[in-house]
Amino acid sequence: METLLIDENGEYGLDCTQAVWASDKMHEDYHRAKVQLSDADFLLEEANNILIVEYKNADTKKAREARYKTPAFNPMDDKKFTSTVRKFYDSLHYIHLFGKNKPVKYVYVVEAPNSDAIMRKRLRARMKTLLPFALQENINTGISLIDRVDVLSINEWNMHDEYGKYPFVKL
Repeated sequence: METLLIDENGEYGLDCTQAVWASDKMHEDYHRAKVQLSDADFLLEEANNILIVEYKNADTKKAREARYKTPAFNPMDDKKFTSTVRKFYDSLHYIHLFGKNKPVKYVYVVEAPNSDAIMRKRLRARMKTLLPFALQENINTGISLIDRVDVLSINEWNMHDEYGKYPFVKL
């Protein structure tokens, strides 16, 4: 298992040395299988949980330079938002194929221009309405697809009591 998972821009790595298992191969595996599924960026297995981590950093040098050519990234944009939620659902298949049957937490680590804790809190609340929290409560079988959703900045992730043991490091 790799201990440092590198983001798609090669600017940050996620230190997974304390994880039971970790992977950033979902995209590659889905592409190779020619399946039309969206993938989260990182999967981390802990002793008692699986973390599905979607990472978007629109505040890197490369992203700032691209803003002159394309509209600035807005995580609240309906299309971006729907894509982020879909990545949770489509990642469940992958976890299942690996036999990972632990409670799942979905964490969206997002850096964007003009983003702040209030925007991330609003984004989390909105995501919670489309993730299967109400479904699993209504069906009430004791089986859950998701236990928690968090939306954090890189700094908030690194300082978090639980997630901080897997720090994002600038390369």
